[in-house]
Amino acid sequence: MIQTALREIKRGAAEIIDEARIETLLKNYFEKGETYTVKAGFDPTAPDLHLGHTVLLQKLAIFQKFGAHIQFLIGDFTAQIGDPTGKSETRKKLLPAQVLENAQSYKDQVFKILDPEKTTVVFNSEWINPLGAAGMLELTTTYNVARMLERDDFDKRYKGGVSISISEFLYPLLQGYDSVYLKSDVEIGGTDQKFNLLMGRHLQRVYEIGKEQAVLMMPILEGLDGVQKMSKSLGNYIGVIEAPNDMYGKVLSISDTLMWRYYELLSTKSLDEIDELRSEPFNVSST
Repeated sequence: MIQTALREIKRGAAEIIDEARIETLLKNYFEKGETYTVKAGFDPTAPDLHLGHTVLLQKLAIFQKFGAHIQFLIGDFTAQIGDPTGKSETRKKLLPAQVLENAQSYKDQVFKILDPEKTTVVFNSEWINPLGAAGMLELTTTYNVARMLERDDFDKRYKGGVSISISEFLYPLLQGYDSVYLKSDVEIGGTDQKFNLLMGRHLQRVYEIGKEQAVLMMPILEGLDGVQKMSKSLGNYIGVIEAPNDMYGKVLSISDTLMWRYYELLSTKSLDEIDELRSEPFNVSST
């Protein structure tokens, strides 16, 4: 059973750091009934979620199936800074009212996929605000500027003479501190989040909480065009709360090749069920 669970958890993953820890957590669940925590963070920078976001949500649901309690983290504090990942310039700051409105929208949408009884929704302002100036300064001593500039997007901007705000340096530290406060066993995110996810492991070690989270990274989902990542701004997305007829029409536009990737990353069907569908490519009435 452990290997079956591990196979489903690894399904579609781009990279796993400390797979042995995940296997140990599963072993303890199946043999001792011990649950464990899996964290995923979402900055509420826009009101609606699309299928690109549900790649992580589906993975969280699989973890729930195999003993995990989900820490669904809404980055209401960090959203006001803006995640610099993949950005070529400093993001415009969101107003607190916008963040709170978007956060409520996220809460309304995620339970279309996650089991609410196995999920705790948390807001990182709850522990970041009390840090204060002294705590924030202490946090900055845990990492140096040279290593921060090794991050790909910072490196490109620095070499290109493009502005990087000090607040953007704080973002990975604050995301990592979330894992310290929550004492997360596993954190999942997209491949573009690797630097931030590893920061959680680093800070858990620095703050000596007695564990280092495993990290599971999922690929970035291609949009309906099969080329660029799914994005509302590119118009190649399927929204979680779109009208059923609109969703159906968009799904029909997906290429045969991309359909199988969507099955792997988004479907609730098991890998064995998907393999059966692959062996009968014209029998798709059960999709």
